[in-house]
Amino acid sequence: MDRHNNKHVHLHLNSAALVHLLLLLLQQLTCTSRAAESSPSSSNELHIGFRAGPNPAVESFQPLLTDSSGNYSLGFLRVNRNQLSLSVLHLPSSVTLWSASTTRLPRWADPTQLSFNGSLVLSDPHTGVFWSTKTPSGDRVRLSNTSNLVVADGPTLVWQSFDFPTDTLVENQNFDTATALVSSNGVYSMRLGPDHMGLYAKFAGSGTGTGQIYLKHTAMEAKADIIEGQPIYLVLKSDGYLGMFQNGSGPPVDVQPFTTFQQIVPGIRRVRIEPDGNLNGYYWTGSSWVLDYQAISDPCELPSSCGPYGLCGPGKVCSCLDNRTVHGSGGCGPPDNQNTGDFCGAYDNNRFRVLRRSGVELPFKELMGYKKMASVELCEAACGGNCTCWGAVYSNSSGFCYMLDYPIQTLVAVGDETKMGYFKVREGVGKKNVGAWLGLGLGLLFGAVLVFVGVLGLGWYKLKSRGVKGYAEEDGGGVGVGAYKDLGAASFRSIELSER
Repeated sequence: MDRHNNKHVHLHLNSAALVHLLLLLLQQLTCTSRAAESSPSSSNELHIGFRAGPNPAVESFQPLLTDSSGNYSLGFLRVNRNQLSLSVLHLPSSVTLWSASTTRLPRWADPTQLSFNGSLVLSDPHTGVFWSTKTPSGDRVRLSNTSNLVVADGPTLVWQSFDFPTDTLVENQNFDTATALVSSNGVYSMRLGPDHMGLYAKFAGSGTGTGQIYLKHTAMEAKADIIEGQPIYLVLKSDGYLGMFQNGSGPPVDVQPFTTFQQIVPGIRRVRIEPDGNLNGYYWTGSSWVLDYQAISDPCELPSSCGPYGLCGPGKVCSCLDNRTVHGSGGCGPPDNQNTGDFCGAYDNNRFRVLRRSGVELPFKELMGYKKMASVELCEAACGGNCTCWGAVYSNSSGFCYMLDYPIQTLVAVGDETKMGYFKVREGVGKKNVGAWLGLGLGLLFGAVLVFVGVLGLGWYKLKSRGVKGYAEEDGGGVGVGAYKDLGAASFRSIELSER
């Protein structure tokens, strides 16, 4: 009996232990599954068949792929509340280092998704493809510990984000003549020429092309000469300088030193073309970014430091070209003044008034074309007769006439009153149409009144004529002639009074 009871207890204990073990295993599997669903940032590689969509519960950034150091992550960045950008972020500072150049911003909602099937694709079934690496042979995606997003096929690199920068360069990222840095507002860009680095501004209404160059840094060629016909490239070096190279193994043909040139800094470096058009360099301290370089040190030399139709004085004191206008955060020009530059078209946007101001000059006139003219009147006439000219600046001392083929931005205040500006200010859109319709309406109304008065006068005239004729026949004789003349004169006077 005791042996039977002991056997029963032993079986009961084994069963309880087994159940407990199964529960622990199930709990472990559940936790692992939840961690995999809620922490996609734990992935260091994306493989064939990967798919992910934006999580509506995420407020700012949804990580999908993280580098081995944990400093960088690729993911969905929420933009304008209900849109997203596929971006690489520096996680400690949440600064964007790269973003996919999409046709337009996708919605932060189903069915937007990022997928990988040899090519990394951002799409939704309704709109189609927003962006793709166009690499059908890739077998995995990874993010390097330098923030470079890479698609690889085995040991072969088939695509990398370093070849498609947005507004930022990081350390040891090659920047060549085929690429451009473009500011987040799309107005400014950095590009390379055969022997120089240039900054360009492309304002709305300025036509096609790269825009107006406002900074040109030509290689100094102190340590090496540029070989004609060979392309140059730019690299941000960890020693604290922007180096221009032609031969990777040779010395740089140009060096733009930072404040911490040849100094050790605690973190990484980056340069970015800013929304104001400046090219700035920074280094990371471990808690913040420190400004270490500026391509343009004087704010008044930026293309639009005080906004459209602004005037920049020493210390970046902003005012307006038009003294009657108070400078505001949006500049001094009307909001509808940055439209197409056709001042001769058949539409209402060809209406403009002229604003003149002395003691002004362009911040980058050395990089602009000019024509030599004998007087400011000739300079103004040349711009006034040019359908795409927004304004002109003339120097009496040199006779140089600089004509502007882009919407007026910020001018620089100078003490020389012989430097004079002539600027077109577009009249408010729709004014011409309103005036034309009003004029047409008044003209039709006035014409109708004239016709109505004429008809009344003619009817009255006929009635009176019949009355005079009967009176003459009754009295018989010529007394009716005199009376008819008097009546006629009175009738004409009444019509004239009616017209007045």
